[in-house]
Amino acid sequence: MSDTIYLDHNATTPILPEVVDHMLPFLRDHFGNPSSGHGFGREAHEAVDRARDQVATLLGCLPSHVVFTSGGTESNNLAIRGVTGARPDRRAVVTSTIEHPAVARPCDRLEVLGWSVSRVPVDGACIADLGALAEAVGPDTALVTVMLANNETGTLQPISEIAGAAHAAGAVVHSDAAQAVGKVPTRVDELGVDLLTVAGHKLYAPKGVGALYVRPDTPLEPFMRGARHEGGVRPGTENVPYIAGLGKACEIAYHSLATEADRQEGLRDRLWRILAAGIPGLARNGDPDRCLPNTLNVRVPGVLGSAVLDAVPLIAATTGSACHEGGERPSPVLSAMGLSPDEALGAIRLSVGRSTTADQVDRAGAALVRAHRNCVGNA
Repeated sequence: MSDTIYLDHNATTPILPEVVDHMLPFLRDHFGNPSSGHGFGREAHEAVDRARDQVATLLGCLPSHVVFTSGGTESNNLAIRGVTGARPDRRAVVTSTIEHPAVARPCDRLEVLGWSVSRVPVDGACIADLGALAEAVGPDTALVTVMLANNETGTLQPISEIAGAAHAAGAVVHSDAAQAVGKVPTRVDELGVDLLTVAGHKLYAPKGVGALYVRPDTPLEPFMRGARHEGGVRPGTENVPYIAGLGKACEIAYHSLATEADRQEGLRDRLWRILAAGIPGLARNGDPDRCLPNTLNVRVPGVLGSAVLDAVPLIAATTGSACHEGGERPSPVLSAMGLSPDEALGAIRLSVGRSTTADQVDRAGAALVRAHRNCVGNA
């Protein structure tokens, strides 16, 4: 695997060496329970507090507004089930047609339970229709939940405008920012959100840890019951090593956000130029301007995207979201954007990261161009 060019950072990121080093003492020596009053417990408690500070700094909030969870899926479920459980007087939720299953399926479940769920459409650039959203939000809306960055196309949603429309109707606003945190600014006050999801493994921390930003006075009913950890919102003894790792990753992201975003955007655009020059009819999926700096989603003409990737074992990438693969079916996100099944099946998602180099981009681009030519020739 050492020769493989990894272009699937939107699926997961490698843990940074600095993050691993920061975690190791809490795996080996500082094993105390943060709720214990002795020295071992105090060491663990201090580590959790330090991580909470680091996450809060990246999000632009107070540490007390950060709740640690097991990852993005739990954070999304806590936000959606927590708000709807705390607001039984309102029986409607508004979301979009391009959400990750960790948002879409809890909303589906609410619909089964008798809630009204409105799914706002997106345009051909994968941007939510603000007019349709404003019409969908009403006095019965408990929650509006729309992702900040789409995991497949990288398109950024107009969350601050969405939040304004939702708050005008008295609704709570949640955004799944799993793909955005650590890549673009995610200052919660600028976004105007009440709840925001963080997933550790999307920003070079371990899998199995995440966080939920909770604005003060946001109604939130815990869906797990136990002791009063995390302000009574998320019971369970804190996963100290992983929380420490998440904090360190957020600290690194905070100090390098602008420079790393510029670097990755340059690599992404370099890859696009190579592919566009070598593959006639290549098209880009999503908004090229309002997009994550690391994400390039393209559709190749005449062949399946999966066939192109299968012909290039040198490259690790996907044809869609790694969280809901399975069979040659069009991506629901690309279908929601209006792409035909054939167009959607030609899609390839390429996402660069901190370890990606210009040489890797050049080699990957050339290999993909050759693979497409071979696939077209063999079709």
